[in-house]
Amino acid sequence: MSVNKVILLGRLGQDPELKYTPGGAPVCNFSIATTEAWTDKGGQKQEKTEWHRIVVWGKLAELCNQYLSKGRQAFVEGRLQTRSWDDKDGNKRYMTEINAATVQFIGGPSDNKGGERHVDNSAGMNQGSAPVDMNQDYKVSTEANFASDDIPF
Repeated sequence: MSVNKVILLGRLGQDPELKYTPGGAPVCNFSIATTEAWTDKGGQKQEKTEWHRIVVWGKLAELCNQYLSKGRQAFVEGRLQTRSWDDKDGNKRYMTEINAATVQFIGGPSDNKGGERHVDNSAGMNQGSAPVDMNQDYKVSTEANFASDDIPF
């Protein structure tokens, strides 16, 4: 048995980028920053930021492009994947990214006054990362009862 699951809560580093495959499938890319803070042995506050590249497919990609923007907080669940290609010089290049199955939009589009939107794409993805059902209905909640402090980690 094995598990490949990633859970992130962070802020977008730039506006999402929406493109379409030659077959017409929407794909959205964006990055999320997560920051860890601690105090070192000398009593100095330290901070480390990690950047995570997120890939979203199908209707969820279009919704992410519509509702997310630079600086906005998002809660992402998905799986880790690494892809490779040959660059123009013939060198093998690798990129590790999170293939998102669920995205929750935290805060408002231009402020942090609440308004969460939750979109789940888990039923619409297969192992090859291509959408299975492009016409699937997506539930978008606008409940403002959720805050980042409610996450148990």
